Amino acid sequence: MKSGNRIPLVSIIVPAYNVEKYLSRCLKSLVQQTYPNLEIIVVNDGSTDKTGEIAEKFRATDQRIKVIHQKNGGLSNARNNGLKNVHGAYISFVDSDDYVEKDYISFLYDLLVEDDFQSPLALCSLNDVYVATGKEHNCGDDSRRVLSGKECIKMMCYHDLVDTCAYAKLAKRELYTGFHFPEGKLFEDIGSTYLLLAQCNRVACGFSPKYNYMIRNNSIVTSDFNRNKLDLLEMTDQMADFVEKKFPDLKKAVLRRQVYARFSTLNQMVNVNTFPAEKKNMILFLKKNKKEVLADENIPRRDRIAYILLAFGYPIYKFGWNVYLKLKK
Repeated sequence: MKSGNRIPLVSIIVPAYNVEKYLSRCLKSLVQQTYPNLEIIVVNDGSTDKTGEIAEKFRATDQRIKVIHQKNGGLSNARNNGLKNVHGAYISFVDSDDYVEKDYISFLYDLLVEDDFQSPLALCSLNDVYVATGKEHNCGDDSRRVLSGKECIKMMCYHDLVDTCAYAKLAKRELYTGFHFPEGKLFEDIGSTYLLLAQCNRVACGFSPKYNYMIRNNSIVTSDFNRNKLDLLEMTDQMADFVEKKFPDLKKAVLRRQVYARFSTLNQMVNVNTFPAEKKNMILFLKKNKKEVLADENIPRRDRIAYILLAFGYPIYKFGWNVYLKLKK
């Protein structure tokens, strides 16, 4: 972290629900930050385990930690209530089952310093940690760039370095004025992060893995399919509608993200025999937009492979995806 006369207060919001196994590691990584001027707000979202007790123990030993206890309202509600209680000039989010490197905040703040504070937002990359195997994957390329918010949205749509997540970012408090995470929805990040990026003429990007994202078998993404997971389609289509209106030349990029949302949802439904109407509508959407999507030179190879499998019918697609999962494991 570069020196200065006075460094601004940074508020870190940590939504927490039944994470007694992980919260201590998360909070340890925050209290050990090399950036000293912090406000750490833990929002205990009606936990029924020892999450609240652990948060209070940390609060008792570090005056920078504040704990909010609330009735269970979901991840978005916890984040929104955290935003109502911040005092910092900058805001960052950390999920309670993840943890960050010691220089997480310093790294992001230095990106803003290097850009002479012209960027209202800085971001870093994730380090995916597969809990079951211990394997890790650096999602970045260690480059540093200053991009427009529009460029970041385009990269996000193609899964190119910029992630949709609420965490792994440091933003001016003003960006969150009038901002709310969509409550009662899963995949709320895809339904909100683009609104932050759309406000930015400049984004300071450091694609180094400073945020450790834990991939567990019982997480929202990896758990068994249920109707709520269809929220991904709603959140993605909402994003696509907004972005296409504001940036018409990103039409191909947002269509690719809509296609990805359908394939991703179908992948989670391959061993599910329910929701036939929803499956049919997703397949119709994919077929309708196949020509336009495959003509886009920017789409990832996995999209092309998925279309090849789907051309042989959904049963073959299911078989192919299950083979892929076995090979991946």
